[in-house]
Amino acid sequence: MSDTTVSAPATSNCHRISFKEIYMKFAFDLASRSTCSRLKVGAVVVSDDFSRVYGIGYNGNAAGLPNKCDSEEPGNCGCLHAEDNALLKTNGGAETPKIIFVTHQPCSYCAKRMVNKGGVKKVYYSEPYRLKEGLEILTKSGIEVEQFQL
Repeated sequence: MSDTTVSAPATSNCHRISFKEIYMKFAFDLASRSTCSRLKVGAVVVSDDFSRVYGIGYNGNAAGLPNKCDSEEPGNCGCLHAEDNALLKTNGGAETPKIIFVTHQPCSYCAKRMVNKGGVKKVYYSEPYRLKEGLEILTKSGIEVEQFQL
């Protein structure tokens, strides 16, 4: 037998993926489960220190209903939004600080849900949306918003 010592690789050149990248990629992976025919969206709600996932969601019909849109009319497909699904699974209100990652800029409805849930400190989104009301609602309510593209 050889008496050689194996040393750990040097970590000085090691690149670590950021938590922002991890959670945004996770949101995009969740979006791939969406059954919406128009836009596939994913969302992740995490702790403000990035150490815990509180809730996940993607847009689609309610549990137990057919995995398809109720209508083909744009903006009226009947799908629950990803942010709404993620917030429904998240315990704690204003006493629990939260950060939300979403693949697409939140609409005004989802922004209002985030405000009412309480504790949302920041929202990261990747893709812009033509309507800006959601961003305005979040910022007026004291919630930071940042576009973060992979």
